[in-house]
Amino acid sequence: MSTDANKKQFWKRNAAKVPGSIQHVYGAQHPPFDPLLHANLIKAGNKPPPATPGKPKKATTFQEFESITSDAWDVGDDDDELLAMAAQNLNIEVVMETANKVIENHSKQQERQRQDDETELEQREEDPQEDVAEDEEEDEEEEEDSRVGEGDVTSPEVSFASQSSPYTDGRLVKSQSEAPIGSPKDAAGEHASLHRQRSLPHRPPTIPLVARIADQNTSGTPIMTEREASRLDKFKQLLAGPNTDLEELRKLSWSGIPRQVRPITWKLLSGYLPANAERRESVLQRKRQEYFGFIQQYYDSRNDEHHQDTYRQIHIDIPRTNPLIPLFQQASVQEIFERILFIWAIRHPASGYVQGINDLVTPFFVVYVFEYIEEEVENFDVSSLQEEALRNIEADSFWCMSKLLDGIQDNYTFAQPGIQRKVKALEELVSRIDESVHRHMQQYEVEYLQFAFRWMNNLLMRELPLRCTIRLWDTYQAEPEGFSHFHLYVCAAFLVRWRKEILEERDFQGQMILLQNLPTMHWGNEEVSVLLAEAYRLKFAFADAPNHYKR
Repeated sequence: MSTDANKKQFWKRNAAKVPGSIQHVYGAQHPPFDPLLHANLIKAGNKPPPATPGKPKKATTFQEFESITSDAWDVGDDDDELLAMAAQNLNIEVVMETANKVIENHSKQQERQRQDDETELEQREEDPQEDVAEDEEEDEEEEEDSRVGEGDVTSPEVSFASQSSPYTDGRLVKSQSEAPIGSPKDAAGEHASLHRQRSLPHRPPTIPLVARIADQNTSGTPIMTEREASRLDKFKQLLAGPNTDLEELRKLSWSGIPRQVRPITWKLLSGYLPANAERRESVLQRKRQEYFGFIQQYYDSRNDEHHQDTYRQIHIDIPRTNPLIPLFQQASVQEIFERILFIWAIRHPASGYVQGINDLVTPFFVVYVFEYIEEEVENFDVSSLQEEALRNIEADSFWCMSKLLDGIQDNYTFAQPGIQRKVKALEELVSRIDESVHRHMQQYEVEYLQFAFRWMNNLLMRELPLRCTIRLWDTYQAEPEGFSHFHLYVCAAFLVRWRKEILEERDFQGQMILLQNLPTMHWGNEEVSVLLAEAYRLKFAFADAPNHYKR
């Protein structure tokens, strides 16, 4: 027994990471956070912990904050416990009395509405000389009312295309019930609800719970504009030539790539395909065969003693990859991801597999699935694709992810020095471009490494919806050293974007909760384009003059 105890102590004492070992990353698995869905969690998180008599305790360090904070994957369990506790404390008589009051109030409101309608009808009959134009206008207003009523019960899974446009009178309406409807007496009754809606984040009312991956602006109107059609024609003309001008393709791609040509464009910009059109098919066949040769050679070794830890960690992380999107919960998709990540890990022993790399497969996989389907991909059953198409998607995703990681591999080697350098550069940059935010975080002892590590490790994929990540990567592919260098300026612009919310938080815990759960669930192409424009401005000012942000 003493020998076993000594062994355990020995391994605990010598548990330092070695090159190629599994490296756990704090916060790498947090999904994008929707404050509208987790409002109770935020309120609970902002409450100070109960003070212990004689030992007042305040979370002033990151380690203490981490020790008192639940992991994101335990949120569901906590909610279940809270619901169970609430159910035990409820009095059935109080519940029934409250329910009866609600039903009674609703019935009275319905009766008053019916009486108002009858009164209005009588007034119309007494006034036969009413203007025809006014009748038509009222009919239109009633139709608008009915559309609003229907919108209130619309399922969150309804497609963007089936919703009415949120634009009214040349302005963006934040909620369908905010559109100009009804008479002045109706407006007075709705004043309170409109005031509450205006205080909500600026977003369209038709964003589904699982935000769509397809190209959208936040207006939710996927119809192609004349400008977008013109851009698509330019891409097609450029790609149709015998030798694609990659420099011109990068210029076109910086502002976003149309969905129809994104697969071929990403393959060209990543260096996976040659510019010469005649060589592309032979290169694709050779690289795809090479990848499945790796599968035959290495994949059976996943249960070997020196590889089983790597495979086990991959197997654990795969279900956590975009857990809100059904596509990634399909068994066949998870098997594809396991093969891609395992083969990459054993072919790159300097880094091995690191938590966060699993996220980097998803944009490539989704984009290359679009090469074979026309419909939305969130609930698409990949087993309906032909086996050859699935094999092509898997191999193309592997090679393009490998090309990406080749440029940022020092992010994932022992001690992750690339991330350490970038986080330090981010701190220096923010201290120059927005000193008030920088000093505010310093005042409450918030270290950049505590939140920006994940931004660098996951390339902001845990902070943005997947559709925004795909749009962001259009520009990263077009930028020289987009993933390794330009990403720093995107992170700086992203942080300063939330300066108002950061300055409003007056304690360490509140700032950390905000920075790890930024409300971007309803972002679209418009917000990403503004973010990229600001990042480019920062790069233009600081990239070629690093002394500008060094004190």
